[in-house]
Amino acid sequence: MIVERSPDEMQATALEWRGQGLSVGLVPTMGFLHEGHLSLVRIARARAERVVVSLFVNPTQFGPSEDYQRYPRDEARDLELCHAAGVDVVFAPDAPSMYAVDRSVSLSENRLSKGLCGASRPGHFDGVLTVVAKLFLLCQPTVAVFGEKDAQQLRVIRRMVRDLNFPVAIMGGALVRESDGLAMSSRNKLLSPEERSQAVGLHQALLAIQAAWEAGEVRTDALRAHALKVLERFPLAKLDYLEFVDDISLDRVQEISEPTLVALAVHFPSARLIDNLVLQR
Repeated sequence: MIVERSPDEMQATALEWRGQGLSVGLVPTMGFLHEGHLSLVRIARARAERVVVSLFVNPTQFGPSEDYQRYPRDEARDLELCHAAGVDVVFAPDAPSMYAVDRSVSLSENRLSKGLCGASRPGHFDGVLTVVAKLFLLCQPTVAVFGEKDAQQLRVIRRMVRDLNFPVAIMGGALVRESDGLAMSSRNKLLSPEERSQAVGLHQALLAIQAAWEAGEVRTDALRAHALKVLERFPLAKLDYLEFVDDISLDRVQEISEPTLVALAVHFPSARLIDNLVLQR
């Protein structure tokens, strides 16, 4: 396994592979890897002849009061996990090599990114799209794999690829959960023991929605009420949003008739967590 830190050298390696007719799978990450990330690596490994995992905590997708400095990092462990998973190259640049001091170009998306996390984190998706576009240019993937946990991110990236004609197939990897149902996330490491015990409330709230929907309830205000009643049992969890949106357009829905993304974000004192499910017959 090779560790590349220079964007230019990463691009040269990727272009050499593509010149040889090899397919390339990319798994973009911010490091502090867990089983959710490794499941994405396995998808890439099954669909490409070369696999690149990026380890880069991207500063441009964090707001000024967010947790960029506190975001968990453990590169040595990440490299061990990547080696064991059969990764060919780990791309681990630093911020100065990725962003010129006088940079003046970025990407934005003006529909799918406006609600949900986009409303709570202004500028977040501009940073996401810009770094993903750079990773596509540097790593030259034929396929890139993103987790369904970041549901809005996945859909925004798919829209970017469609609208800008990136020659990259985008694949989603299923959300992976801990044994108690908590969605795996690098930020889980930031939780105190008490916060961790209450973080299961996100999944339990979603399960309450699913159960009511399966019992025949289609009104989103009624489904929301079921979830809020569950969240009341977890006082450390302060609701950011709980939204029901069309799974493609991300427009809000009042009654569920088509596949619907139920997206949830909660602030704990130490971290902000997200979770989701899709309701579809």
